[in-house]
Amino acid sequence: MDYWKALEAMLRKSKIVIDRPKGTSHPRYPDVVYPLGYGYLDNTVGGDGHEIDIWVGSGAADNVTGVVVTVNLEKRDAEQKLLISCGDAEMKVIEAFHHDGFESSMLLKR
Repeated sequence: MDYWKALEAMLRKSKIVIDRPKGTSHPRYPDVVYPLGYGYLDNTVGGDGHEIDIWVGSGAADNVTGVVVTVNLEKRDAEQKLLISCGDAEMKVIEAFHHDGFESSMLLKR
């Protein structure tokens, strides 16, 4: 099965949970503010053993528009985070969000 189609199938079978709405602060790092809705796909498992992380943009339809792949040197992990309904500008904001002193990212657009 095609990678993007497989992600779409997973999205369709999962509930979207936004636990960090746009404009809210990270629970442990109050200076870190989420530029878009951030959450996870319920009943999934990502690379860190928790649910698959997602970013949700302002697009009308719930579809996978990209993936941001992250490497976090502090946590010593790597993950993929699904971008749902994100436009080009939103994808760039998300990619930049994941570039800091401990984390690096790469954006894959659909």
